[in-house]
Amino acid sequence: MEDLKLGRHLAARDLFARTGPNWALRTRRSQLLAAGAGEGGVFKTWLDEEPNSADASMMWARALTWAALSAHRSGKSRDLVVRAAGLARQACMKAARLLPECPVPWICLLHLTQLPFDAFRFDPYWRSRPIPWDQLGDQTMPYRGPWPLLGEINKRDPGSREGHHRMREFQLHCGGSTAAMNYAGWIAAGHPANLELLMLPLYALMDVYKERHGNGQGSALQFWQTAQVAHYACRARDVWFASVPRVHHGWLSLLDLNYLAHALVACGEEAGAVFHAMGSYVTPEPWRTINVSLGRSYDWTTEFRRIRSAALRERSSW
Repeated sequence: MEDLKLGRHLAARDLFARTGPNWALRTRRSQLLAAGAGEGGVFKTWLDEEPNSADASMMWARALTWAALSAHRSGKSRDLVVRAAGLARQACMKAARLLPECPVPWICLLHLTQLPFDAFRFDPYWRSRPIPWDQLGDQTMPYRGPWPLLGEINKRDPGSREGHHRMREFQLHCGGSTAAMNYAGWIAAGHPANLELLMLPLYALMDVYKERHGNGQGSALQFWQTAQVAHYACRARDVWFASVPRVHHGWLSLLDLNYLAHALVACGEEAGAVFHAMGSYVTPEPWRTINVSLGRSYDWTTEFRRIRSAALRERSSW
């Protein structure tokens, strides 16, 4: 990460060479590096030096995808967003051609569907898809969306964590927090092969919380003290987290661990093992959002440390 910020890409190139065809790990590493590298010009330099590098093409597609979404969210002109989206789509397709087995270009295409354009235009095969393009054959899922893109991702990395989170974000963007929650619950109820997806409802519950209590209105604290929250939090802990050997805790998503720890504490369930797995690391979310919504004047880290210490003391007393 430090090298990328200094405009050097060799460490990233070596990292992806070591990652190989571990698609879940490749997806996560590319996401983190793209988010931490800033504007991403280093990836264009890398691609200029190695125009046939699948890794450089993937990272440039990541960078252009973020640039297009950022242009839209910051209120840039429609013409500029159209050009940015076109460049991102073109980069995704090049990356997909160079390494057809990789799910990341398809994840980027799915991410681009949050832009205010027809979602099917980000699918290069839309003309040959069944009609309607955005409707799933499964009658238990009534919501429309870019299902063919998620299907392409699942072909390459079944149960892709980021792929399903991007679909949750699409549902949130187009249908609001209720649609996102219904989607997450539908995935969790289907007994996913990738148990990480049991965390989806906890993210969707945070979407609902932000919509209802983001500025502290209503019964914000009581929102988390429900049977629904306890059901999803305990299931994620007892089925997903408990299935991961302790030696592999360092490979888990730190954001997942923080969301799980918060949900467990908020609904009064045991969370000491999850805090222990986090070690000395923490992510601002969801703690910062909760702190702000409750109008607390002190920093969110203060409340986090208090909660963490209490959970670990409880665990040590077993």
